[in-house]
Amino acid sequence: MKVIISVNPKAGRCSSFLRAEELLGRLTAKGFQAELLTDLDEVSVKANQFFAEGQLRVLVGVGGDGTAATLVNRTTKGTPITLLPAGTANLISKHFKLDNTPAKLADMIENGKLITLDAGKVTFANTDKSGANKTIADENRDANKIERLFLVMMSCGFDADIVNGVHSQREKRYRTGHKKGAHISYLSYIKPILSSICKYRYNKIKVEQLLDNSNEYVTVDDKAKWAFIFNLNRYGWGLPLAPFAKGDDGKLDHVLFRGGSIFCGAVYTVFGQCFSLHRFLPTAKLGQAAKYRITVASGVNMPFQLDGDPAGILPAEVEIIKDRFTLLVSNNVKRIN
Repeated sequence: MKVIISVNPKAGRCSSFLRAEELLGRLTAKGFQAELLTDLDEVSVKANQFFAEGQLRVLVGVGGDGTAATLVNRTTKGTPITLLPAGTANLISKHFKLDNTPAKLADMIENGKLITLDAGKVTFANTDKSGANKTIADENRDANKIERLFLVMMSCGFDADIVNGVHSQREKRYRTGHKKGAHISYLSYIKPILSSICKYRYNKIKVEQLLDNSNEYVTVDDKAKWAFIFNLNRYGWGLPLAPFAKGDDGKLDHVLFRGGSIFCGAVYTVFGQCFSLHRFLPTAKLGQAAKYRITVASGVNMPFQLDGDPAGILPAEVEIIKDRFTLLVSNNVKRIN
C-alpha cells in the first residue's frame, strides 16, 4: 500500500508540484500510504527498501522520459514505476497512454496492471572520477567505465548536440534564478537548433553489431552521419523512425543515415513522418541486434544522448537488457509495441 511520488522540479514546461500534491491527496483518500519526495537519493533508498519488503505499490515519477530513465537507473530490477507526465516529449506516457490528470492516474494506480519491458544499456568511458554521479546501474563499474540504462532511445550526432545545448541553457537558467527556472518547452529548442546548424560538423560514425550466438562484431555502417538505437518506436514528438521496434522482443533497433547536412535531416524527418517512408531511402539503414559498438575517428569529441538527456561521449557499447523495466499501466493497454 506504499506509493512514492518523485517530483523532478526541472521537468516540463511549468512546475508540476500542484498536480503532484493533488495526486498525493487522491491516493491518501484511497487508503494508500503515499509520500511526495524531491531528493533522488531518498527516493531510491525508500523505493528499493519498500520493494524488497513487498510493500511498494508503485514509484510515480512526475516528469518525462528522462525522469523515468533516472528512476530505473536508481532502483533495483522489478521495482514498479509509472509516470504522471510532466516532461516535454513524454514518449513513454504517450506510448502506453498514461493519463496526465491526477484523478485518472490515481484510479490506474489502484486498479492497473504491471508489464515488463526491456531496457537498453550503454557502457562508456568514465570522465567523472569523483563517483558523484554513481547509480544502481553502474555500481559495479570499474574505475574507467560507466553504465547507464535507457528506456526509449539512444542517439549521437546532430540531435545529441542539440540536447546538450538545451541542457546547458536550462542549467544556466536554473542557476541564475530565471523566472521559468529549468522548465522547458519545444520552443526552448529553437536557439540550440540554430546554434547546432551553424557549428555542427557531420563526422562519420562507425556502427558495429554483434552477431547472434557469436563474439564477432560486423560493421553495419562506417559512414553514418546520424545514428539512433531504439528500444521503443518513438522519437521527438512521436516520429516513427523505428517502426518495427518493440519494447519486449529482446532486440534493439538501429536507424542510420548517411546524409551530412541539415537539409538531409529535414528530408529524413518528412519521409519518417509519412508512414516511415525513410526506410526506403538509399542513404538509410534499419535493422536489429542485441548489442552494438559505436565509435568515431580518433580526436573527434561526439556526445550522445539517452531518452532526451545528455549522457556521455563516444565510443560506447550498447546492449539490450531483457525484462529490466516494470511499468504500471491501465488494464486497457493490450499491446507493448
